[in-house]
Amino acid sequence: MTTTDVQQVREFRMPDVGEGLTEAEILKWYVQPGDTVTDGQVVCEVETAKAAVELPIPYDGVVDRIFFAEGTTVDVGTPIIAVALGGAPVAAAPQPAEATVANGQPSAVPALPEAEPEPERREVLVGYGPRTAAARRRPRKAAAAPVAPVVSAPAPVPAPVSAPAPAPAAPVASAPAPAVEQAARPLAKPPVRKLAKDLGVDLRAVTPSGPGGTITRDDIHAAVTVPLAVPAGPVEPVTVSVPETAVLLPAAAAAEDRRVPVKGVRRATAQAMVASAFTAPHVTEFVQVDVTRTMRLVRELKESGELGQGVRVSPLLLVAKALLTAIRRHPEVNAAWDEPNQEIVYKGRVNLGIAAATPRGLIVPNIKDAGAKTLPELAVALQSLVETAREGRTAPADMQGGTVTITNVGVFGVDTGTPILNPGEAAILAFGQVRELPWVHKGKVVPRQITTLALSFDHRLVDGELGSRVLADTAAVLERPKRLITWG
Repeated sequence: MTTTDVQQVREFRMPDVGEGLTEAEILKWYVQPGDTVTDGQVVCEVETAKAAVELPIPYDGVVDRIFFAEGTTVDVGTPIIAVALGGAPVAAAPQPAEATVANGQPSAVPALPEAEPEPERREVLVGYGPRTAAARRRPRKAAAAPVAPVVSAPAPVPAPVSAPAPAPAAPVASAPAPAVEQAARPLAKPPVRKLAKDLGVDLRAVTPSGPGGTITRDDIHAAVTVPLAVPAGPVEPVTVSVPETAVLLPAAAAAEDRRVPVKGVRRATAQAMVASAFTAPHVTEFVQVDVTRTMRLVRELKESGELGQGVRVSPLLLVAKALLTAIRRHPEVNAAWDEPNQEIVYKGRVNLGIAAATPRGLIVPNIKDAGAKTLPELAVALQSLVETAREGRTAPADMQGGTVTITNVGVFGVDTGTPILNPGEAAILAFGQVRELPWVHKGKVVPRQITTLALSFDHRLVDGELGSRVLADTAAVLERPKRLITWG
């Protein structure tokens, strides 16, 4: 704590938001020097090796200094922001220099106050897209409507069509609509902004397709696949004369090498996968399953709403329940290898991990004590886990203590794979896509819904017989879902 005249300035240090984490990257600042903050207000978002986490400030006062810029990786325990308690901001020209000397940090931080649009940005980002921000977006679009005739009113658009050379460039003259909205800050959730930053996409050049003019991940991928031509201002006749070959230039630029630092979740995942692949002896077994009855049950549960209002029912839910049933019949598969003590630890509870692909990388949050949950309870827990992961709000605690994992590769149109074990776990099940294939059913070849399951397991813990029985029982439940009752 430092004192300046009549005010106290307290420094807020980077906390350990996980278990034993040593550093975190600052993704976004929601406040700037001079902003008033209150106890519990979120001031920034950071990314650890586990997940993205929002940090609340524990003080009331005015932001005095911000020590690190966005994108900087900071060690746990290092001051990241200073708050003048209970009054106006500390006056300040000399103080950033003093803080730099006192804390040993670079003096480039004072450049941060140049970001003028931050007050509006804070309203949009905190809470991951509040309704108030979406409601403010609609008037902007409505206000832009009267401007459109101004762009399309001049006759240059039809004129080049009659000219022999510039005709191919006519679509360029018809694309000013997105440019009209560039004056307003694009609306996008933090994970989408992170994806755009990683792919080098300017959000102002992306046409939003989400509710209330919000940019989605699909919009970002579309912008990468089809480069957008963004006029800097009103369309000028000069742009009409650009030859068609100019459109190919962005494709040539996209072919250049692009380097992205490996850090945060992606670096932790890479290290964990290497350690797992070269530590645990993997064995993978496969089985094809007729899941026609399971898919019929999924449809019936969707139509009836028996699992609860608004609860999403998917084939993954029944695959999870089938695996949990198999584990109940063969609890020895729910184990871990204790290398220091040379012991096998048989887990009392099944914490079921679900592998989720996010813009920040692969994460595996888990449902605590999933084996004790009923089907409706499991459905609610699975839906909450998936939605939280997609929004980038998975807490580090939700990724600790997993015992068995499911990876749903079928959503990508893949039949199966040989999944790598999540470190510390004994088994992982890959669920492939469900396809209609010719199948022998009751002595006749008929079209049936078929999927392929792949179970990888640690051969130190699980021998071939145990692994085979777990996989076979999982397949048997999916083939005849009534076994959920008879085997329960």
